[in-house]
Amino acid sequence: MAAPVGTGKREQQPERELRTSGVTVRFAGLTACEDIDLAVRPGEILGLIGPNGAGKTTLTNVLTGFQRHAGAVVVDGRDVTGWSPQRLSRIGVRRTFQNVRLFAGMTVAENLEAAALGVGLSRAAARRSTAGLLERFDLMAIAGSEATALPYGLERRLGIARALVGDPRYVVLDEPAAGLDEEESDELLARLRAVPDQYGCGLVVIEHDMRLIMRLCDRLHVIDHGRTIATGDPAQVRADPAVIEAYLGSAAAGKALAHG
Repeated sequence: MAAPVGTGKREQQPERELRTSGVTVRFAGLTACEDIDLAVRPGEILGLIGPNGAGKTTLTNVLTGFQRHAGAVVVDGRDVTGWSPQRLSRIGVRRTFQNVRLFAGMTVAENLEAAALGVGLSRAAARRSTAGLLERFDLMAIAGSEATALPYGLERRLGIARALVGDPRYVVLDEPAAGLDEEESDELLARLRAVPDQYGCGLVVIEHDMRLIMRLCDRLHVIDHGRTIATGDPAQVRADPAVIEAYLGSAAAGKALAHG
């Protein structure tokens, strides 16, 4: 019996990306986000920027399951619209918060291990992940210290490390440089720049520090009044008239856009 003749076509694999399609969020008639299409791929750092009140935090909450919305969220070809934050975290979509939310009464190492157990790692795997993160984020010397007693810069570093337990696919960092001085911001830049290569994940970084964001990100996605106004690499976005106009009200941001 003759073997069946193949079609010669390979089954197409879904593109690996965290993507939103037509995302819209309204609060009592007020539109916080409108028809936003955003995408970040593994190994890429995407900056999500915009003036105060632009809708960045709302979109962050959409990406990580904290906000109901119209439109779709897709992870590596899988529609995850409406999934809870816990379910998204377990498939590798993680986040940090503007206010570092460390587990009180636990050490630095215990904070990392608890986060690893929370996303479904076994105890042995959680310990391995914790050991690797302590090493890569230079936290080994303070592994036994009370986490909530750390200086602010180290709290920020621990919060980011905690989001990376178990090698996530995508991590959303909500203002990771908030409250850091210029030296601490430069140190953070170097650490974040290495994350995609070390962990193979995509990063979405929401940040007001234009000096950091312009040097850190591969691409930028700019929103204002809940709408996308520009996308592109930092040089393209910096020169975009719509972006310049949106930031005119902030002298510091405008200066960073011009010279970042």
